[in-house]
Amino acid sequence: MKHLMSGNEATARGVYEAGIKVCSAYPGTPSTEILENLPQYGKDVYCEWAPNEKVAMEVAFGASLAGKRSFCGMKHVGLNVAADPLFTMSYTGVNGGVVIGVADDAGMHSSQNEQDSRHYAIAAKVPMLEPSDSAEALEFAKLAYDLSEQFDTPVLLKMCTRVAHSQSLVEPHDRVERPCVPYEKNIAKYVMMPGNAIRRHPFVEERTRKLQEWAETAPINRVEMGGTKMGIITSSTSYQYVKEVFGDSVSVLKLGMANPLPVKLIRDFAAKVDQLVVVEELDPIIENHCRALGLEVSGKDVLPMEGEFSQNLIAARLGGQVHTGAGLDEAIPNRPPVMCAGCPHRGLFYTLSKNKCTVLGDIGCYTLGAVAPLAAMDMTLCMGASISAIHGFNKALGEQSQGKTVAVIGDSTFMHSGMTGLANIAYNQSNSTVIILDNSITGMTGHQQNPTTGYNIKGDPAGKIDLEALCRAMGFNRVRVVDPYDLKACDQAVKEELSADEPSVIISRRPCALLKYVKHKAPLKVNTDKCIGCKSCMKIGCPAISIKEGKAWVDNTLCVGCGVCEQLCPVGAFESTGKEG
Repeated sequence: MKHLMSGNEATARGVYEAGIKVCSAYPGTPSTEILENLPQYGKDVYCEWAPNEKVAMEVAFGASLAGKRSFCGMKHVGLNVAADPLFTMSYTGVNGGVVIGVADDAGMHSSQNEQDSRHYAIAAKVPMLEPSDSAEALEFAKLAYDLSEQFDTPVLLKMCTRVAHSQSLVEPHDRVERPCVPYEKNIAKYVMMPGNAIRRHPFVEERTRKLQEWAETAPINRVEMGGTKMGIITSSTSYQYVKEVFGDSVSVLKLGMANPLPVKLIRDFAAKVDQLVVVEELDPIIENHCRALGLEVSGKDVLPMEGEFSQNLIAARLGGQVHTGAGLDEAIPNRPPVMCAGCPHRGLFYTLSKNKCTVLGDIGCYTLGAVAPLAAMDMTLCMGASISAIHGFNKALGEQSQGKTVAVIGDSTFMHSGMTGLANIAYNQSNSTVIILDNSITGMTGHQQNPTTGYNIKGDPAGKIDLEALCRAMGFNRVRVVDPYDLKACDQAVKEELSADEPSVIISRRPCALLKYVKHKAPLKVNTDKCIGCKSCMKIGCPAISIKEGKAWVDNTLCVGCGVCEQLCPVGAFESTGKEG
């Protein structure tokens, strides 16, 4: 019986049916739900959240070495973190099959760049499969394991935001248990010191040649002949857009394998059509391959290099029918993203803004501290960069930046990539203040556990990292904890640590307001007789507060009674409703 599944749900089902034993991942939109959907299968599959993507991939490799099928998952920028083991795993090959799920984010819905993961498959010389819907996500996941073991290689399974999060019909099947492949000591294969590694490189090149031969006749690369005036080569979600726009009026070569690309299949297809067009999101990977084959092809000369595609975009650029749809008489105002009502980070960022600090930020929902009216963030680069960057910033400027600059980083991001930067500060001694925003969860990706929460992916008790003890063990004498709801305490902590003549850590600790176990105070209301309309309360950018008829107004459906606004009001106009939210 068929079920409606998202691409991520289907991928999880596919790797389960393939008989995997070990799964490890770090949450990252749009890939997060793959691993989140695996614990439901109980004791058949071991699942974990890893501190970062590099660790997740190395865990998967270890399980493969032991002879079991394994999986690791991440988003596109997470593959940057895992690139080190990936490139060498290409040389070692596998024992049990290894599949690496990577989800690109064209359009940057929740990412700091728009990179194309197909480059990694080409550079690392590993195969990459690219499903275009949920049904293919399930089947390609299973196929990836067969290819992994047949060709002795890790396999990349490339998703994208639209395939990962859209739903389509899927027909699940039974799980097929795989016997454990016996582990045999093989120094030449698995010990990648130079003398061994150089002998593995020819194997990689020969494997690529064999995979290219396989791609020529693989059923996942298929020709759908229609009208021959235009022939379109496409893949992933772009295939869906092309079919919806043109139907059978054009011929289509759908590529389910993104690397290596076939040669003869493409040439034969090109010979059957008058005009050859490549429709692919982001970089011209397929297009450049066609040009290298000497084919006359159109692609990025008419289609954009950036952003997500759509049916109307393809129709407009390639001569199809554009559907404008129904419009609205009035323009709806934009609603920029803001931190949630009661967000524990708000008070801390208000304090940093008030003290005119230069704030080097990091990756998490607290990145919204850069948004007006707080506007309290000056830099965001990548996971963990805030801590490394403040060290470089302060070393470069010395006294010019001392006492004025802080780094902010979330608890999960700190465990991901912040510890090495903190070790660098302790070791090379810059007078830097690091603020760990501990909201007791991995917030941005939807409340996943991490090594500081004390719970595993199933919600069962797990090992818990003590942040204060860790920071002290790394060489910091000044480590203090502050409640970000307490503006006076925040202000005092920031001022004292910035004035100290040595490195310091502030842990801003308050659980995320959206966690189910967090009990909120009664929401607040405004005494309009007291309110003078000064708008001091608006300085924190809380979505629960607005101005109506010149007076502050609180939306009780949003307010959690955190009291930050109350501390800003010069006339004491905020009062408790006395009704628990």
